[in-house]
Parts: sequence; structure tokens; C-alpha cells
Amino acid sequence: MRSDDDSDKTSDRKSGGMSKQRQQRIRLEISREAARLFWEQGVAATSGEQIANAVGISVRTLWRYFRNKESCAEPVLAQDVEEFVAVLRRWPRQVSLEDHLVEWATNRPKDPEQRAYDDAVIKMTVLGEKEPDLRAALLMTNDRIERELVEIIADRLRRPTDDLEVRLHAAATTAVVRVISEDVCAALMAGADRASLGNPIERMAEAVRVATGGVIGDPVEP
Repeated sequence: MRSDDDSDKTSDRKSGGMSKQRQQRIRLEISREAARLFWEQGVAATSGEQIANAVGISVRTLWRYFRNKESCAEPVLAQDVEEFVAVLRRWPRQVSLEDHLVEWATNRPKDPEQRAYDDAVIKMTVLGEKEPDLRAALLMTNDRIERELVEIIADRLRRPTDDLEVRLHAAATTAVVRVISEDVCAALMAGADRASLGNPIERMAEAVRVATGGVIGDPVEP
């Protein structure tokens, strides 16, 4: 951890406990380091002690935050879902999916901390396909996306959330997001140049249209 950790702990004790914001920051820092170690060494060869040492905390502290080493993958994936869902919830009814996502991607922060976080998400996405012990974390994120999409699509189509067509569109859209994300992440980790990948956002939007029979992707109001 950073050199201000001791002062943070003192502040935590004075305030009666650690803030949720600080807990989340620590969990994300642990998760990023775990992603790096899992990628470099493999999950089986990475120990909880190594993850704790990489962050600068004790193993005892690590297990206060996580039930096992594999669960260290969850925070970066969970935050990625939170960001993606928040973006979709802001999707204006008069704007296409690709235009909305392009605007978000263009204005998204590109600072070193954000790049480190994105790198961790990419590694966890690729490893989730290869490492059975990490697969559960990846499946949990996809389930969360699908559940959120049910509400987003229901609102967009002015239909109830238990409508079968809404649920089918949510499942299809989630599958598209998962497959294209996995494909792009795998290509990047294999050394592909980003320019060679074309425009993943346009690919994703077009695939959503195909998967939903053209119902999802276009503006729904003039």
C-alpha cells in the first residue's frame, strides 16, 4: 500500500471505522495486482501471500477483504459492469447505440490509473475464459449486465420488465457484449494493434441489431 496507509488507519480509528470509499479503493488496488500476477504466473502458481506482498498488506488483511485468491478478480470486473451499466442508463432515446457509446468512449478519462484499471479488466476477461477458477467471476458480471439490461430495454421499449421479448433482447444483447469483449480483449493481449481491430463499438452495435432483429440499437424517438 501507499506510504499514507498508517495515517489512513489512524484516521479510520478516529472516525470509528474505515469508510466504504477507502475499502473500495483498497479492494480495487488488490484486484489490479491480483490480475497482474494471475496473468504473469497463472492462478494456480499465485499465492495469497504474493498478492498481499504486491499491494503491501498482510495476508491476514487480504483475507478480510476476500474469501479466496480467485475472488480477488471480482472488484475490477464488478466496477467495469457498474460503468457499462451506468453508460447504458444514460442512453438518450433519440440517439443510436453506437453514437452514444462513441461519445462515452471519446470523453472517458485516459489517465494512468484508468489505463491500469482497463488493463486489469482485459486480463481478467481473457483469463476468465482460460482459468476455470476465475470463470465464476466472469459469469457473475454477465448475469449482472443481463439483469440491468432487462430494466433498460423495458424502459426503452415502454414494456414491463417481465415481458418475454424484453428478456430475450436483454439475453441476446448480453451475449453480444460478452463475445465481442472477449474477442477484443484476447486480440489485445495477443499483441494486436488497436488500429487493426477496426471499430469494436460499431461491431457491437451492429451485432446487437442483428441479435435483436433490429429492435435494439436505433433511436426510439425522433
